[in-house]
Amino acid sequence: MIGRKSMGRVSPILLVLLALGFSFASYNLLSMVIHNKASYSALLLADESELLKEPVIRRPENARRAGNLNSKFHVALTATDAPYSQWQSRIMYYWYKKVQGMPGSDMGNFTRVLHSGNADNLMDEIPTVVVDPLPEGLDQGYIVLNRPWAFVQWLEKATIEEEYILMAEPDHIFVNPLPNLAHGNSPAGFPFFYIKPAEKARIIRKFYPKEKGPVTDVDPIGNSPVIIKKSLLEEIAPTWVNISLRMKDDVETDKAFGWVLEMYAYAVASALHGVQHVLRKDFMLQPPWDLEVGKRFIIHYTYGCDYNLKGELTYGKIGEWRFDKRSYLSGPPPRNLSLPPPGVPESVVRLVKMVNEATANIPGWDID
Repeated sequence: MIGRKSMGRVSPILLVLLALGFSFASYNLLSMVIHNKASYSALLLADESELLKEPVIRRPENARRAGNLNSKFHVALTATDAPYSQWQSRIMYYWYKKVQGMPGSDMGNFTRVLHSGNADNLMDEIPTVVVDPLPEGLDQGYIVLNRPWAFVQWLEKATIEEEYILMAEPDHIFVNPLPNLAHGNSPAGFPFFYIKPAEKARIIRKFYPKEKGPVTDVDPIGNSPVIIKKSLLEEIAPTWVNISLRMKDDVETDKAFGWVLEMYAYAVASALHGVQHVLRKDFMLQPPWDLEVGKRFIIHYTYGCDYNLKGELTYGKIGEWRFDKRSYLSGPPPRNLSLPPPGVPESVVRLVKMVNEATANIPGWDID
């Protein structure tokens, strides 16, 4: 296992050896979402205000004892230099600056952890630390495999003033001031409906043996969004790298987990270190499935939003009105996107308005 403090001595050869036998994952996250859409949509039949009366799904025992320290957290955004990642990062950073100083926010400093290996044209706009990607070919086209390796390097080389870290992604927009949701040594995470360790128990056991504890110790989360103590992340991150590589190297696991493999790897790595997360369903909302913003903190716009002109969702079919980040793979969306038709949920309307505000105010948005 890669030791954190020896990170600087880790040879790329070791990573190559760990990765022998990799095969490209053909699993498509979109098909998984459609397959699970019915179970997730069932949640939407309930009144969202009821769902969020008690936003904490599970709070570990040690979290109840420790209480919330409300310490500042550092916002760490992992990203690449691809245009698709750049425009999302710019919008994300714009909204970070807007909400950071608002009442109720515990947001500290911000770093874009750029794992492309070289500086890009946003260095003067967004605080950035450049780290190396995995050795060429090691990710086998699964680019997010670079994320845990990026965190290992960043934690080793950066000076981080805050005690806590928020791991974030480019397609996150801060919609409300975000407090520190972690409780002492219990990080806060978001429960994803498609991360189901109990249903994947046989595969999970390849990496989380019985002697470590029940499979239920593995949280239904990914690494983002997560607010975690810096000292805990320093311990977990090297294990997260190793588990990610081992999972990718296992044909059965690679096929079963596909594009969420790295998320499962973080959950398993955390469990191996005896870390369980406070599960906060108010951490994030995901349009079009979540209909209202309410008191939630982050909009995650990973899903396409397709509607007909009657305001009816046409998911899986291109709508007469649509907003999908994948429509802008090679460059940023234009300023002043059209608003959704009447009847579209408030969460989608809010998302488009926030994108429009950001693009209207970010200098040089239409350049490049």
